[in-house]
Amino acid sequence: AQQIRERFPPIPRRVSGYNLDQLLPERGFHVARALVGSESTCVTILSATLELVPDPPCKALLVIGFDDLDHAADAVPDLLRFRQGREGRGLIALEGMDADLTRAMRAKNFRVEDLRYLPDGEGWLLAQFGGDTPDEAAAHARACRRSLDRHPHVAGIRLLTDPEARDRLWKVREAGLGATSWVEGQADTWPGWEDSAVAPERLGAYMRDLRALYAKYGYQGAMYGHFGDGLIHSRVSFGLHTQEEVADYRRFLEEAAVLVTRHGGSLSGEHGDGRQRAELLPVMYGERLIAAFAAFKRIWDPLGRMNPGRIVAPKPLDEDLRYGPGFERRKPRYHTLLRFPESRNSFSRAVMRCVGVGECRRHEGGTMCPSFRATREEKHSTRGRSRLLQEMLEGDPVGSDMRAAGAVHDALELCLSCKACKHECPVGVDMATYRAEFLHHYYKGHPRPLPAWSLGLAHVWAPWAAKAPWLMNALTQTPGLRALARAAAGAHPDSDLPKFAGRTARSQWRSAAQRRDKRVILWLDSFNNPFTPAPLLAAGRVLELSGHEVMASPAGLCCGRPFYDYGRLEAARAYLTRCLDVLAPLLDARTWLVAVEPSCLSVFKNELLSVFPDDARARRVSERALSLGQYLQAHGHAPIRLRHDVAVHGHCHHKSVIGVEADLALLRGGGRRADLLDDGCCGMAGAF
Repeated sequence: AQQIRERFPPIPRRVSGYNLDQLLPERGFHVARALVGSESTCVTILSATLELVPDPPCKALLVIGFDDLDHAADAVPDLLRFRQGREGRGLIALEGMDADLTRAMRAKNFRVEDLRYLPDGEGWLLAQFGGDTPDEAAAHARACRRSLDRHPHVAGIRLLTDPEARDRLWKVREAGLGATSWVEGQADTWPGWEDSAVAPERLGAYMRDLRALYAKYGYQGAMYGHFGDGLIHSRVSFGLHTQEEVADYRRFLEEAAVLVTRHGGSLSGEHGDGRQRAELLPVMYGERLIAAFAAFKRIWDPLGRMNPGRIVAPKPLDEDLRYGPGFERRKPRYHTLLRFPESRNSFSRAVMRCVGVGECRRHEGGTMCPSFRATREEKHSTRGRSRLLQEMLEGDPVGSDMRAAGAVHDALELCLSCKACKHECPVGVDMATYRAEFLHHYYKGHPRPLPAWSLGLAHVWAPWAAKAPWLMNALTQTPGLRALARAAAGAHPDSDLPKFAGRTARSQWRSAAQRRDKRVILWLDSFNNPFTPAPLLAAGRVLELSGHEVMASPAGLCCGRPFYDYGRLEAARAYLTRCLDVLAPLLDARTWLVAVEPSCLSVFKNELLSVFPDDARARRVSERALSLGQYLQAHGHAPIRLRHDVAVHGHCHHKSVIGVEADLALLRGGGRRADLLDDGCCGMAGAF
């Protein structure tokens, strides 16, 4: 008991080891609390009774910028004086983050618009205050602000009372893990010392010593976390690919354990010890308490079957590293047709991008991930699919042959290829692209389904069918025949097959071919052209009225978008090669390519560069391909004068790859409201 009293640090965040302090007489021998954080090594928790903290009805957020994050940490004890118990008044949250996090967000172009709410500084504290009324919450925040007026290291302060502004800035802080992972041009970072904690009054001193330890080993890592509780989150650039890097990793963790113990802290303040830190527990607790941990586990788990190797009797921390020395030799090798330039041209590296943030598991708001929202199954989330792809490429447990990976195919079957994950996931997981590469290999060992030959080849047969639209419409729209057509296409019995227009957009095209300074090639895509030509013709008319020479894209060109949905990557490459051969010579300094269909434009912005990452022609086509809204805004088109307020439903690829900002600016510039719906995917992005 005396050892427990002496060695268990009395800090807000101590998760390392077992909670033996909860068994002390003065703690009331609270067995349930002793089992909290035991990492499934003793029991499986089926239900729990929790104590809840009041959530105040009104909030105000004080954002304080400091010269650096160390000085922000120094100010934490002073701000904690504004707490008022657990009634939901006064200071209710105090978080910190440094400029490395915001720089990573800018490098990824992720939630950059939300950074405008930050005041000047290189490190920030987000202090949230609660109250029964808005005035009460703001009064608490202003009292705190006055206490900082003469602080020598405060660079700027902003008080946010608008709920939307507050939520946006909290999203910046919540993005920490994803934003600082897999930043292009920076070293890879890994967990390992990502949630150490000390008493809040020791936070500044501990942070300076930890930075010095980083510098000793040449490591980098953004810092952020729950500063009101003295906890620091940080992913560290350990390396881990050579014996020397792994040896440094071990020495660093050993020194870090001594460092945090010297500051009266805990190896883990949130995530637990797991395989990575359990070996270091003797540094924090001493051998006698380690023996007590083993005795505690034996009471619950005498046969040692509950999650072995955690907390008690762990393996060495540098054993069984997934990406340790020799990983490149051990993993299965594939020749991939897509190049994944954002992941150093490596498919295995691309699927490793997921770090488990779980944005894809949201039940409302945003677009990601439609199939998870429908099924609520992990395997249909972006995170679950990433995990299965990682295990497949490691060869365990789902097997390493992409041609036979049925479990992976089942998980990817409901992916709509909407690319919402590419935009909304903080680490930029692009599941639609991973899916295309996987299906490219999978269908070498399996027959493709019916829709792959109907919808998946619509751009091949539609131009021929459009020569006799009356015949195709008779087959697809007449009762009786319509059911046969659906069955032949592999379409759902309740679906409506598209109706061919009387004339294609190309056959109606009449360009006023005047020689002007600015020329536009309007992309006549393979779906609008035969089925709904009106939007293409209207776009061409708008561009001509704006004073630009407009020509239709040359006949016979197609971006091959449906090919990606069914893994026909060789065919997609052939189609894109023809596009480069024809378009690249036309796109000179005064000529632009404008597309109405976002799915086609997203090919030029995304897949084209993944297929041809080193081709100068591909870069030129990608750079000079714009949406109608982007082109009009870039060339000074007047705002559109709407008669009514409008709700804007953004196409998935438009939102995730291209961006809808230009379109919204044109619509809003005329004085009416244009609200972008926070909607889910409607399925139009692919051939779902």
